[in-house]
Amino acid sequence: MVTKNERLYFIDAMRAWAILMMLQGHFVDGLLDPVFKDPANAVYTTWRYFRGITAPVFFTVSGFIFTYLLLRAPRQGSDNPRIRKGLRRGFQLLLIGYLLRTNLFGLLRGTLYPSFYLVDVLHCIGVSLLVVIGFYWVASRWNTRLLGPLLLVSGMALFLFEPLYKSWDYSWMPDALANYFTKENGSVFTLIPWVGYTLLGGFLSVVFRNYRNDRNLYLKSIAICLVAGTLLIRYASPFFNWAWELSGIELFIKIVSNNYLFMRLGDVLLVFAVFMVLRGLMKSALFLKIGQNTLSIYVIHFIILYGSFTGLGLYQYLHHTLTPALAITGALVFMVACSWTALWYDRNEEWIKGILAQVWAYMKGAVVLFYQSFLRVGKAWLDQLAHYFNWGQSR
Repeated sequence: MVTKNERLYFIDAMRAWAILMMLQGHFVDGLLDPVFKDPANAVYTTWRYFRGITAPVFFTVSGFIFTYLLLRAPRQGSDNPRIRKGLRRGFQLLLIGYLLRTNLFGLLRGTLYPSFYLVDVLHCIGVSLLVVIGFYWVASRWNTRLLGPLLLVSGMALFLFEPLYKSWDYSWMPDALANYFTKENGSVFTLIPWVGYTLLGGFLSVVFRNYRNDRNLYLKSIAICLVAGTLLIRYASPFFNWAWELSGIELFIKIVSNNYLFMRLGDVLLVFAVFMVLRGLMKSALFLKIGQNTLSIYVIHFIILYGSFTGLGLYQYLHHTLTPALAITGALVFMVACSWTALWYDRNEEWIKGILAQVWAYMKGAVVLFYQSFLRVGKAWLDQLAHYFNWGQSR
């Protein structure tokens, strides 16, 4: 049973785990020498498998917590205050996503490099939140019970038809728009299919919220996640193979040939089950703080690793050069450094914003003073010039 004001600690813990997994995953994958990336090595393949779970978990949890807060708001429908907050958050994530890919030296030369237009996690999650808000608004206008089915059907459709839209030609679109749908230009994530995980996370949240008063809520949720997750991992491919043999629909056999979406969804459900089982042990203030500051941690890691704004990051200097020992040690230090910096910012946010406001005020004052001085000097120079020409004409 979930009380009205009870915080879902297992969700914060999942977010913390996902962001830490992302930190070490990006560090090791980007800096480890390729000669050590041996598919025959059990340690490496296990690490790679669990790294592959990170993004689906992150997207799913984002949809879950956002939808849960949307449904928990005191006012529902168009008056829901979470709609405005969600819209602001969605566009904020899009803005931050583009800012992190901005090179200041290029801007000074009047150039936006092609990498600026590439799409990453923040872009996709930002758009995902806007899509969830859109579905919520539609459901609130017609029937609030439609929200769950809308999220479920849309998410599953994105998974089912992935073999089709993956092969579409997006070259007719401007690159800035096409990058949301294809990886051809270098985008790391695309809206389809990744928005699907966010929508399915929203669906899980709707179900969880609807049955929040059930005394056996966690017990039933754990059992369902374990069974559904295992079925998706073990039997999704055989099921689609059987559907293809039965119907002859080519789409089903294409799903079997690269069935990562449904299998990863199964992994996500198993992760949900594990964290719900261990929820009583996951109330550490430090771990929960990390889960609540994932955006700050993401921004900091992007700056340090990929060199946002300056182009000077670890990736530029150590790309594919480290041994396993250095990569593992470095990843641990990297996780601690990014997390500590984000938590320090969280504790001192008001003070930092105050300092930045003072700096901004000083800079504006300096600009105004310079402008006024320029006008005075310019006016004096023009007066002298006019006097000179008037004097010359009088002679």
